[in-house]
Amino acid sequence: MAYEPAGAPDYFNIDDLLTEEHILIRQTMRDFVKREISPKIEQWAQDAHFPSEIVKKFGDVGAFGPTIPTEYGGGGLDYISYGIIMQEIERGDSGMRSTASVQGSLVMYPIYKYGSEEQRKKYLPKLASGEWLGCFGLTEPDFGSNPGGMMTNIKDMGDHYLLNGSKMWISNSPECQVAVVWAKNEEGRIKGLIVERGMEGFTTPEIHNKWSLRASCTGELVFDNVKIPKENILPNVDGLRGPLGCLDSARYGISWGAIGAAIDCYESALKYSKERIQFDKPIGGFQLTQKKLAEMLTEITKAQLMVWRLGTLMNEGKATTQQISMAKRNSVDMALHIAREARQIHGGMGITGEYPIMRHMMNLESVITYEGTHDIHLLITGADITGIQAFK
Repeated sequence: MAYEPAGAPDYFNIDDLLTEEHILIRQTMRDFVKREISPKIEQWAQDAHFPSEIVKKFGDVGAFGPTIPTEYGGGGLDYISYGIIMQEIERGDSGMRSTASVQGSLVMYPIYKYGSEEQRKKYLPKLASGEWLGCFGLTEPDFGSNPGGMMTNIKDMGDHYLLNGSKMWISNSPECQVAVVWAKNEEGRIKGLIVERGMEGFTTPEIHNKWSLRASCTGELVFDNVKIPKENILPNVDGLRGPLGCLDSARYGISWGAIGAAIDCYESALKYSKERIQFDKPIGGFQLTQKKLAEMLTEITKAQLMVWRLGTLMNEGKATTQQISMAKRNSVDMALHIAREARQIHGGMGITGEYPIMRHMMNLESVITYEGTHDIHLLITGADITGIQAFK
């Protein structure tokens, strides 16, 4: 009997490693994506339209801050649950997953981890529910892979801070109500602060003409003498470890999410290969097509096993930055390769919006660069195994 994927390829029975709650969460998110995202995503992408109404819907379904404790509006779930949620959203679209993972890992996580109790109570419930959308300001026009070089700065004015500078390539920024921003103080130490929409001198210009993540809104953060109340500083972190800790959480989500994009491409290619007739038989009957499909499934399976193990380590508090880095790079590289192979199986139809392949491929070109480029992640692994830093 031919192998038939049961809604998601599970060639090594990895579902046996999941709890009933994990399976239920996956089905809930899969149903949500099929209902709220998949029927509309091709049009949103074609139109470069961010559907702002999806934010509240994400909040209602529990996609924001799944690992944040329930007392602050989060899901109180484990890291495997979080990974599964990201996987299912990215089966729909990487841009949609970006919206959710920025909110959970890069906005809610630092406020919970590094913030005061007052900050947690003020911001987290509104972010969890989708009433507010947040963004994360680290990358600058001249400082991407080298965040320690940032120019954005704060000056102590006595009863408040004065914030100046700019951030670039910020998901959610044009629609955000709140931004977690990283800036250097007068001593050159990096501090986290919460900037709210409406503060004088704070603007969020949108970036247009993207060929990737077209259903996600991306922009800048510009700070022109913005007065920041002292209570808006994140009190429990100092230095670069603050933003890098957030990136660990977000990269972990991407390591699962990219597998979702790969699964969607693989399943579309498998189905198409059985239906498309050439030379009097389905193209799935040709050796080279079978080679492509077999290699796709193998790579997906390897990535699934890696992220499951990583999720277990995350739950135990044992996962290292370097392990998360390896998983992010591997999953995205794998997904991009599968998207390209799937495009070939679809032939000319693969470039149209009738199938999700080209959209996933374009999206993944961003995912392979953001939150640590493919090459930087290789060098993180290289530094870990040799003990020698290559990027300094």
